[in-house]
Amino acid sequence: MEVPAAAFALLAVAGCGGAVARLSQSPAPHTPASSVSSAPSHSGDAFSWLRPEAPPASWRVERAPDGAILAFPLGWRTVMGDRGSLSAALRDRRGRYLGYLNVTPGQPDERQSNWTKFRIRHNRAEGNRDVRLIAARSGLRLAGVRAACVQDSYTTSTAARYMEIACMIGGRAPSVIVAAAPPARWRLQAPTLELAISTAATAIGAGSSPKG
Repeated sequence: MEVPAAAFALLAVAGCGGAVARLSQSPAPHTPASSVSSAPSHSGDAFSWLRPEAPPASWRVERAPDGAILAFPLGWRTVMGDRGSLSAALRDRRGRYLGYLNVTPGQPDERQSNWTKFRIRHNRAEGNRDVRLIAARSGLRLAGVRAACVQDSYTTSTAARYMEIACMIGGRAPSVIVAAAPPARWRLQAPTLELAISTAATAIGAGSSPKG
């Protein structure tokens, strides 16, 4: 699912759903995926925030080409991405990314069984440095579908540092949901990013449910 993101000096997006930024001082965060120098955390508390959620009434809701839903607060804007993906971002007046969301269809080499290692390997393969795995869990369940999630941090080729959560949601036709922000903004943005992932994952689960 990974489309190289080197078309512009400021485009540091890996995989499906890369956002094309206009300002070179702040490349877009890495979107879908990531050898790991340390073992990931498999704490039962990791990703405990992932639960069925509906988007707040004030949020904007957009639909990706494959039908996946991405909801985000007012002030965020959709940004260009790879075919089939949907991305939204919060940027400051200088164009620097303060928050980033992406939903994109899963690809054949991305599977629930390998996601917690694949994402880190992919991030490194895309040229990111100092990739650090923070937490990883597979076998999660949400709204009737399986999920695997990774939280990591990395430095792009243009020295921008980001933290991200990347989750693979679903079975035969999974979607990958990525949420990212600079480390200095993580505590502030994490509730929004986690809620956006939960709402997108819930919509995927609802779409996978038997009809009638």
